[in-house]
Amino acid sequence: MKNRNPYGILLNVMAGVSKNNNSPDIKIGKILQSPPDIQISYNGIILGKEEIWISQYLLAGYERQAKGNIVSATQNAACPAGSPHIHQINNVYTDSIIYTDTLIAGDYVSIMPMLSEDGSSQQYIVLDKIVHL
Repeated sequence: MKNRNPYGILLNVMAGVSKNNNSPDIKIGKILQSPPDIQISYNGIILGKEEIWISQYLLAGYERQAKGNIVSATQNAACPAGSPHIHQINNVYTDSIIYTDTLIAGDYVSIMPMLSEDGSSQQYIVLDKIVHL
């Protein structure tokens, strides 16, 4: 450590701590081509699928399970056997939902830059489709 400036060392440590504690930088990209061969225009460059991580629910074929309870009633109607009446409907269900849409050219997406897991390359997470009102 001979001839090393201790202030420079301290500033490097502080810069590293600051960099690791910054909020993520979220940007906007524009879809040029739909998945699976997705391309996104971002910050003057075109990102391909090798550089992109994408939320599963944005892809066609994404399947989720849903359950619920439909509560309703039939309309009041005359019946041949007597006075008009209604029937209560209470239907508990469980079902699969399969998404058939995906991102299309012209859609805008929120993008968060990140380093690859091994730290060797820049990659990007597509968080969601976004719109400007």
